[in-house]
Amino acid sequence: MTGRVLGWGVLALGLAIVPAQAEYSLTILHINDLHSRLEPINKYDSTCSPEDDAKGECFGGVARIKAKIDERRAALSEAGRNVITLDAGDQFQGSLFYTTYKGAAAAEFMNAIGFDAMAVGNHEFDDGPDGLSAFLDKVDVPVLSGNIDVENEPALKGKVFGTLVLTVGDQRIGLVSTLAEDTVDTSSPGPNVGFFSAESYLKGAVEGLQAAGVNKIIAVTHMGLPRDMQIASRVPGIDVIVGGHSHTLLSNTNDKAAGPYPVLVQNPVGRQVPIVQAYAYGKFLGEIEVVFDDGGNVVSANGNPVLLDASVAADKAVAARVAELGKPLEELKAKVIGDTTAAIDGSRDSCRSGECAMGNLVADAMLERVRAQGIDIAIQNGGGLRASIEAGEVTMGEVLTVLPFQNTLATFQLKGRDVIAALENGVSQVEDGAGRFPQVAGLRFSWTRARPAGDGRIIKAEVFQDGAWVPLDPEKAYGVVSNNYMRGGGDGYRVFADAGMNAYDYGPGLEEVVADYISDIQGGYAPFTDGRIREVE
Repeated sequence: MTGRVLGWGVLALGLAIVPAQAEYSLTILHINDLHSRLEPINKYDSTCSPEDDAKGECFGGVARIKAKIDERRAALSEAGRNVITLDAGDQFQGSLFYTTYKGAAAAEFMNAIGFDAMAVGNHEFDDGPDGLSAFLDKVDVPVLSGNIDVENEPALKGKVFGTLVLTVGDQRIGLVSTLAEDTVDTSSPGPNVGFFSAESYLKGAVEGLQAAGVNKIIAVTHMGLPRDMQIASRVPGIDVIVGGHSHTLLSNTNDKAAGPYPVLVQNPVGRQVPIVQAYAYGKFLGEIEVVFDDGGNVVSANGNPVLLDASVAADKAVAARVAELGKPLEELKAKVIGDTTAAIDGSRDSCRSGECAMGNLVADAMLERVRAQGIDIAIQNGGGLRASIEAGEVTMGEVLTVLPFQNTLATFQLKGRDVIAALENGVSQVEDGAGRFPQVAGLRFSWTRARPAGDGRIIKAEVFQDGAWVPLDPEKAYGVVSNNYMRGGGDGYRVFADAGMNAYDYGPGLEEVVADYISDIQGGYAPFTDGRIREVE
């Protein structure tokens, strides 16, 4: 039986300290960044068709997640092992299920699976504090984040805790949680929610847990692997980090992995801290067994993510419920809006680090829609592109999976020097895989990561005018099209909000613009890259 104690530091409920036993083993099952992929996904991380699912070509989906977690929990419990199940955030945003049901569907399936805790992800703020509050009212799972200040936000005050103490077997396990500090730029937390340093919060929270006699502490974070590694190296007392946000695949067997599972980082007192993450979209279930000595120190940490492919039979009840919720969405999703002659790459790795085919499609579509209004340049954040599209017929459902945020076209005037400032922002966090990377049309530029972020990374920028590429004039005003999220300063594009002139943020939906663009192309859209973005050393 698992007991729970929630707290800011800790909302103490007076649990007695249980003497530690040597060689205590704990298995952690974990997911992160599901992004509303309730149905199975294909190899492009987009919704998988029923036909392909029947052929065994699909992955994930909450019915498979439920089945595999149930299977592993039962097997571990039968063997007398200790187990907890964690979600490192971003249940929200990424499919028509979120567009239609918001957090209600996520809460229903979180409850059905029975997670022990979840971290707040940045996209949990996509519909503001009220959207997160409604989710918290429905979900039975403790949802944690310690480095956010909600005291001045009535919708969330008293609803988000920073720590949780679980009693697992005969031991107490402390959970601490933090969220990326730049969530104010990447989502919509509103003016009453504040964010402060994860390290500052964690040091105090860990000390508080230790003072209460808890010597096994797990950080469940939504910070991204680079920040998790920094935290591990700076904050003593954290034994394990279960992370999300960067969609990182760690594995000891997959040749596409970004690193081993777990990644080990030495903390300030010389102990190795294992860090795990399990990609995204429900494609994998992470499983790590951590062994602690009688002082609460990690002796070993071993495991690997489990691929949730066709070999995992879906939970029938959950699959039926997903199908029921999906029925109202089918007609829109199934509408064929055009064709593509090849797969359109919209992968996170491609679109957040350089020119990508999906970025060209979306930026070209945006510019084409408003070119007659005197618009010269399109800039779209790579993080707004959430999937690839496979070759052949293109459905509206696929377009909505790529562009799930219900953003609208925004047009404005911007001087050349401010366009450069926007591009500097766009390439400023490429090392972290940030979503601000600029996909462009009507503009081409070269950049380097050899210079400090924000300090001359943009080497050259040209705009296409009167049939030729000409240097961007710092003092000339250009017509720019972006999306309303960026125009309001999202993803660090503060210059759009501060320096944009004659702004109009209420154009058609971005998904409509792209669907219409594809529909108008005879013979099918041909994906391409053409060198409009060049990285130089």
